[in-house]
Amino acid sequence: MDKVVFFDIDDTLLDTSNFALMARKAAINLMVENGLPLQKEDAYILLKEIIAEKGSNYEKHFNILTKRVLGKEDPLLIAMGMITYHNVKFSLLRPFPQTNDILIYLKSKGYRLGVISNGITIKQWEKLVRLNLYPFFDEVTTSGEVGYEKPSPYIFEEALKRMKGNPEKCIMIGNKFEEDVMGAVNAGMNAILVNSKITKEEKEKIKNENLDIKIINNIKEVSNIL
Repeated sequence: MDKVVFFDIDDTLLDTSNFALMARKAAINLMVENGLPLQKEDAYILLKEIIAEKGSNYEKHFNILTKRVLGKEDPLLIAMGMITYHNVKFSLLRPFPQTNDILIYLKSKGYRLGVISNGITIKQWEKLVRLNLYPFFDEVTTSGEVGYEKPSPYIFEEALKRMKGNPEKCIMIGNKFEEDVMGAVNAGMNAILVNSKITKEEKEKIKNENLDIKIINNIKEVSNIL
């Protein structure tokens, strides 16, 4: 069997959004309790604005936060925020309950598995290593090393090249309509949308353009398709 299945990581294999939210709130709480002169909710709102401006992969959110509030960076508060964020994040980091089952199932069926992920390469690998998911994957392709983010066709083409995959025999599984599934479809692949708050307009686009996109609510449902 020459089929290849590619996965997104964040909110596809693991619940990134919820653990990141909890970790950021814990970091803000500690910073405020140790002298950051804002109410906790106001500080969290400001942090969210900074993340929206700089992107979630930017590494100095807390530096900017203290500089905007205090007029200069505060190394102690920055360290408190960073350490708390990482400690809470990694204590909560878990794959979705069905992730291991479906990866084992696909490997048992002879599929080759890869990752296509937007993000900093070392951070994405860190998640796979901490969760002991990395042995399942033959290749991990990230925007950080390719220089293009999904839905650009270039990152999909690079992933296909590394896996020596025929796009018509390859499937992308992800939670974002434009980035994951439309990016894959535009690169000639099939796609499965999972854990997604898909809009009515997006559903109509799939139907009207007869796109080869399956929609599932749980990653374990992949076994009903493949």
